[in-house]
Amino acid sequence: MKKRNLGKNGLETSEVGFGCMGLNHHRGPAKDRREMISVIHSAIDSGITMLDTAEVYGPYTNEELVGEALAGQRSKVQIATKGGFKITGLTNELDSRPESIVHSVEGSLKRLQTDYIDLYYIHRVDPKVPIEEVALTMQQLKKDGKILHWGLSEAGAETIRRAHCVEPLTAVESEYSIWWRETERDIFPVLEELGIGLVAYSPLGRGFLTGKIDKNASFTENDNRGELPRFTKEAMEANQVIVDYLNKVAEMKNVTTAQVALAWILAQKPYIVPIPGTTNVNRISENIAASDIVFTEQEVRVINDEIGKIQIVGDRYPEAEKRRTGK
Repeated sequence: MKKRNLGKNGLETSEVGFGCMGLNHHRGPAKDRREMISVIHSAIDSGITMLDTAEVYGPYTNEELVGEALAGQRSKVQIATKGGFKITGLTNELDSRPESIVHSVEGSLKRLQTDYIDLYYIHRVDPKVPIEEVALTMQQLKKDGKILHWGLSEAGAETIRRAHCVEPLTAVESEYSIWWRETERDIFPVLEELGIGLVAYSPLGRGFLTGKIDKNASFTENDNRGELPRFTKEAMEANQVIVDYLNKVAEMKNVTTAQVALAWILAQKPYIVPIPGTTNVNRISENIAASDIVFTEQEVRVINDEIGKIQIVGDRYPEAEKRRTGK
C-alpha cells in the first residue's frame, strides 16, 4: 500500500483508508459482529492504516467495534474519530463547548481501548461556540497527549482559516467524489495554502458510483440513504448517466467502476486520502487496487470535462442536515 502525508504536520497514512461507519450504522441491519471485526482485520492485513469512525455512529457502538477489533493491533493503524454532538438518541444537537469535547474524547478513548487518538475531528461546526475556543481545547488535548492531530469535518473555508490560526489543523474531512465536487471550489485553495490534508468521505457516492445500485434499489431500516434526496428513484434514474460514463472508462482501463471513482480522487491532489467503507472483504482488495491505477494528465482532463457536463440530480442531504455542513 502506498503512503500519503495528510497535511504538513507529519501524519503519514495509507493512500486509501477505511470508513468504518457502515459496519453497523446507516447501511442497513447490522451484520454479525465477529464478521465485521474480520473485515477490519482484513483491511489492516491489506495495508490500510487509516480507520475512520465517530462517537455518533451507533451511537457509540461503532467505536466499540473498532476498539475490540484493534486489540493487539493498535500500533499498526491510525485511528480517526469525531465528536461535537450532544447525543440524545433522537435529534443529536451540536455541542462543541470545551467540557463537552473533553467528555467526548474521554469516552472515545475508553470505547476504542486506547490512550491516544491519532486524528480527532469536530464532526460538525457548532455556531454557538467560537471556533477559536474549540481550537484551544484541541490544543490542550494535544498537550495532554490524548490526541495527536486534529481536524474539522464539513467546515467552510473561513472557519478552517480561523481554527488553523490558533492550532494548526492536520486534516479536513469532507464529502468528495465524482458526483460531489463542491469541495474543489472553496476548500482546495485553503488546504493548499495552509498545508492541510483532505480526507474524502463517501468517495463512492454512498455506493451509487460502484454501479451496484440503480433506480430499483430499496433501503431498509438503519439505512439513511432512504432519507437522502439523491437516492430517490427519480434521482437515481437521472444520475445513472454518470455511472454509465464511469463504466466506459472502466472498460478502457480494464478495471471496475468503483476503482475508477477512487483512482480519480487520488489523481486530483496528492494530499487527499479517500476512506471507502464496506462490509465485504473482497471489496477491500478491489478498493486498495485503485491505488495502482494511473491516469495521465490528459485522461484526467478529459474525465473532468465529461463529468463536468453532467447535471447531478438531488441534494446530498435533506434540508435540516444541509444547515450543518460547510459552516
